[in-house]
Amino acid sequence: MKSTQKITRVQLKISQNEEVVMAGMVSSEPDYKLSLILNKKFSISLRNISPIILTDDDGNELTFSRFSDTNGAPDVIFNLISNRSGKNFLLKKLKNVDYIFQVLDPDSENNVDLLAANLKEIESITAVFPINTNSINDKNLHYLIH
Repeated sequence: MKSTQKITRVQLKISQNEEVVMAGMVSSEPDYKLSLILNKKFSISLRNISPIILTDDDGNELTFSRFSDTNGAPDVIFNLISNRSGKNFLLKKLKNVDYIFQVLDPDSENNVDLLAANLKEIESITAVFPINTNSINDKNLHYLIH
């Protein structure tokens, strides 16, 4: 006779707070210099990683630089993404934004207003706009939220 295998249920602890906190920034600084400034301000280590590459309606290849830090605290990810490639934009709804700064920390209550306040303290950032991903309807938004 065949013995039946006992089924064991395992409860996984999954954080319900999986939203990405994002802020749009206006700055005349180049991306590499802004990443160094953010590294110093937040004690992180943003590094240049593979860019976001898109093809526009005319078949032209658009490249948006991306800097990321995943070496800090476990499960905490920081990203700095350029919103401009020449005269084109990654998120067309945010044409006034030069860069997008993301923080994903599933274990804490992320506060976009606190992030914006910290970014406003940086001299080379002219303006900061909290970004609500639920209110933006853009086809390229999925490149920012995985």
